[in-house]
This record gives sequence, C-alpha cells and structure tokens, in this order.
Amino acid sequence: MAHPFDRLTFVYDGWDGYHRSIVNAVAPLTSEQLAFRGNSDLRSVGELALHIADGRVDWFRRIDAPLSKHLWSEIESRVVFPTEDASKLVAWLNKTWEMVQATLDQWSTEDLAVSYNHPYQGKVFAVSRQWTIWRIMAHDIHHGGQLSELLATEGIVPFELTLLGGHLTEPPIVT
Repeated sequence: MAHPFDRLTFVYDGWDGYHRSIVNAVAPLTSEQLAFRGNSDLRSVGELALHIADGRVDWFRRIDAPLSKHLWSEIESRVVFPTEDASKLVAWLNKTWEMVQATLDQWSTEDLAVSYNHPYQGKVFAVSRQWTIWRIMAHDIHHGGQLSELLATEGIVPFELTLLGGHLTEPPIVT
C-alpha cells in the first residue's frame, strides 16, 4: 500500500478549494453577467468558465484519467453549450472536477512518470502525467484569475477568488 504522502490527493491538496472558489464565483451570476466580455476578441465570463472545465477534460483524456473518456464523448457530441446559464456551467465544472478528484484519489506519485506522445508544431513530445496535471492546475489558476478580473470590471468581487486568493482550504492550527 502506498504511503499517504505518495497519494496525489496529498501532493495537490488545496486544488479542490480553488475549484470551489471558481464554482462559487460563477453560481450566482445572471445570464447578462455571464455574457459580459472585456472586448469582442475575448471570451465572455461564461465562455471562460466553460473553457476551464473543457480544458480539464481535453488534457486529462490524454493521460487516460478516470472518467475522462466519458466526459470527452460528452464534449464531442455537444452542439452548443449554454454559457449564459450559471447552473449548467456549475454542473459541468463540478462534473469535470469529479474526474480530477477521481484521478487524485486513485493515482500515486509513481503514476506521474507515465508519459504519452504529444505532437505539437511539427515535433512529438514525450509528455508526462505530472506535466499534464500541473498544466491543468495552472490552467485553472490562470483562467480563474482572468475570471476574477473580468468580474471585477463588472463591479462584482468574487470574495474567494480575490481576497482569499481562491484558497478555501486551511492548514492545520498549531496553537
């Protein structure tokens, strides 16, 4: 049996709190707020939330993560996704998080070394699961920050993503 510190839930502890911060920022938004975009060349608030969720699935399917194939088939069969419906965006964010959580629960640090071939710009890279998981965690954080800034331009301050830095988990209290 693997040591608890070898579990990915330990290694990536806190990511679940950041996910909850994103969900809590999106959940109360109206369709008008979700449709807001900084300018015509940028994603709307709702499109950004969808991009966070879809990015998880797109990359986790490459590492054969639990639940990823099923979720990828949902993306492939999608004609359109209602990016101006907070409840549907939250449901999809949570569904994709279930995939991330299942991966973190089931895999250990030994699983991070497994790699796959990834063609990109005329080259083929050997990409590890570790690189991919880090990429998606960084993707969540990057676009969560964009989401926070975009909402701020609308006069909405998502407390958890701003003042708490998106980190809802607390370290143990010493005294």
